[in-house]
Amino acid sequence: MAPSTSGVITLDINGEKYSLSVDHRTTLLDALRERLDLTGTKKGCDQGQCGACTVLMDGRRVVSCLQLAVAAEGHAVTTIEGVADGDRLHPVQQAFIDLDGYQCGYCTPGQICSALAVLEEHAAGWPSAVTGDLRPGAGTPALTDEEIRERMSGNLCRCGAYVSIVRAVARAAETAGANAGAEGGAA
Repeated sequence: MAPSTSGVITLDINGEKYSLSVDHRTTLLDALRERLDLTGTKKGCDQGQCGACTVLMDGRRVVSCLQLAVAAEGHAVTTIEGVADGDRLHPVQQAFIDLDGYQCGYCTPGQICSALAVLEEHAAGWPSAVTGDLRPGAGTPALTDEEIRERMSGNLCRCGAYVSIVRAVARAAETAGANAGAEGGAA
């Protein structure tokens, strides 16, 4: 008897558990869009090169067109639908709106998910390819426009909104820093 090519999996998407029967070759992107009706995540190139399908898995960004749904089982997946806090937009989403970090909007969900990861990676002190000083103890590099462009380079925007996207990420970083300072001062 041939082994089964499908099975039932449970996915944790935006804090909710979903059980579904899938072919083992189903990508996370297709499971999100076609099986769970979470269509905010976009299918761009379907080859992992454009970043339109970027989601967060355990807080780290992944291109969901290359991630198998079965491999996402046991991990917390956040899509664009799970970024806002109810009716309150996340500061990254608000910055994209305020600074016109989108044009047609197709790549925006992936851009926002990547920006969230960029801010977390930077706050954790992770270097990028353009980080100048990598010595231990050098501290977290400044989040310059060059750093943001490098860290966001896996996400393409066919409309060319890159200048506004960089400004939006920088604004969100400033907002996050101000909120952390206010929270730290209130303790």
